[in-house]
Amino acid sequence: MTAIHSNLIDVAPSRSQSGILVKNEGASQPSFDIYEAYQRALADDDVSPPLAAILSLTELITHSDAGTMFELVKALNDGAEALKQHVPNPIGLTAGCELFIGFVTLFPHESANFSELKREIVRQGKNYTSDAIKFRSKIAELTLGFIKDDSVILTHSYSRVVTQALLHAHTRKRISVYVTEARPRGLGLKTYDTLTAAGIPCTVVLDSAVAYVMDKVDFVLVGSEAVVESGGLINAVGSNQMAIIAKAENKPFYALAESYKFHRLFPLSQYDLPTHNSKILSFSQPINSTGPGQRRPPLSPTESQDGNEVADERAPGSARPFKAPSQWTMTPEQINTNPDVDYTRPDLISLVFSDVGVLTPEGVSQYLVGMFAGL
Repeated sequence: MTAIHSNLIDVAPSRSQSGILVKNEGASQPSFDIYEAYQRALADDDVSPPLAAILSLTELITHSDAGTMFELVKALNDGAEALKQHVPNPIGLTAGCELFIGFVTLFPHESANFSELKREIVRQGKNYTSDAIKFRSKIAELTLGFIKDDSVILTHSYSRVVTQALLHAHTRKRISVYVTEARPRGLGLKTYDTLTAAGIPCTVVLDSAVAYVMDKVDFVLVGSEAVVESGGLINAVGSNQMAIIAKAENKPFYALAESYKFHRLFPLSQYDLPTHNSKILSFSQPINSTGPGQRRPPLSPTESQDGNEVADERAPGSARPFKAPSQWTMTPEQINTNPDVDYTRPDLISLVFSDVGVLTPEGVSQYLVGMFAGL
């Protein structure tokens, strides 16, 4: 298991026009769809994108007819590229691909039989993913020492490792949790359901109410999509503003990250992230435009955005008219112009809890440099 962290690499096979089929040279074996293998691995709720990427690459090796290490690494790199092209947010799986391909690149080539060598690489890759799922238990135990009895904790969206840490803390201490709704996917509600089912007092708060609730909490606890070379954090969008507010309120901001999420990436801003593109935060042509230089009159209290009249219903105890929630739901197009993840600078992060220890952001940076030093 730890051998994968000692060695690192990038490899993959040739692709079809769709970019996801890896075809063997000989006709004796059928084509291998690495994206299908990736989706199959993700069907297990315990398996995160980096681990699913590693499992799909190990499966690729079993289908590859590569006869040399050069060919094998080439196949792995091609497979990793195919995965990145078919996933909207490739950050997590890229970290997993880097880790495994780095391991393969530095793997000792002592075996005279290359097929036997490939089988050993596959065996170690699968063993690593099995062990890596247990990293969350170790992180949960490390986090416990920083949680006092009667702590009030703020978390964001849904994270496997954060959820496990909170459930573990609940068995030993009294805690209460605020969780953001995390629109547009609403994954904070998944966290809420999990925690309340375990008996943890939990309240869902609006994403826009983070500053409002910050004064009530003892610290912030978030998960991660990736921890990058600067010691900064990539996580569900909204994490950065949460960190900024926590800093302003002098509240600790803790990030939990398995070491397979340590990523060779050095963003300087939100716009350096691999997920950013020209559509993010772009302006669309107003659908109610009446012509050049003309502006549409403002909506009346009983008029919807499509120009139709709506019932003038009133909220109980309120004199103000309100519309049904469906009237104000974002369209898929509007959602697609917003980011899924954001970048939090290292100076906003108090500590990073990982299976390799409790690290400062500077410590994460040093660990990453040493981790990939052999490549």
